[in-house]
Amino acid sequence: TPTGTQTNRQNSLAPLTPNEIIEEIHEAYELGITLTHIHARDPITLENTYSKNVYRDILEGIRKNCPDLCVCVSLTGRLFPEFEKRSEVLELYPDMGSLTMSSLNFPRGASVNEPEMILRLISKMEDYGVTPEIECFDTGMLNYTNYLMDKSTLKGPHYINVILGNLYNAQTDLSTFASIYNNKPKDSLMCLGGIGKEQLKSN
Repeated sequence: TPTGTQTNRQNSLAPLTPNEIIEEIHEAYELGITLTHIHARDPITLENTYSKNVYRDILEGIRKNCPDLCVCVSLTGRLFPEFEKRSEVLELYPDMGSLTMSSLNFPRGASVNEPEMILRLISKMEDYGVTPEIECFDTGMLNYTNYLMDKSTLKGPHYINVILGNLYNAQTDLSTFASIYNNKPKDSLMCLGGIGKEQLKSN
């Protein structure tokens, strides 16, 4: 995930323009990455954007330079809560789209993911052949994931990204992870991610 939603020119060296994002992903691809998670920025203002026109340039550049790389797009509700905005990038047929399994707080705001929104995103991903990148920040989100799998609403393949270290959710310690792992759905892939300094502990 080269860019995220909080990076800017003042607080990081993260790539922000489409060309910068493409170049950084290509460099990482040469080192062996197999999946990338994309957040888009307006190429002029550098503000976060949901625009599929901006995403199109990024996806085309990635596919040209990294033809077998799995590309996941952000469908975050953190900045653009409306379904039409946060889901329009699915019309570009990415490989995966992020699917956060509940609402949650961050130090500078909230990501709102109401049950109806989650179900609508799942439905549109299914329409466009996009695999959900299921994001769980705690065991409650994983519980809802298991519930939707049992109802066959989430049909798979199941890729679950457990994000640890957010102030308001699961932390990066063995006892917390044990609870999460014990509720891991069968026939699913699970990846651990960490916020900020927690990434290395997650690894």
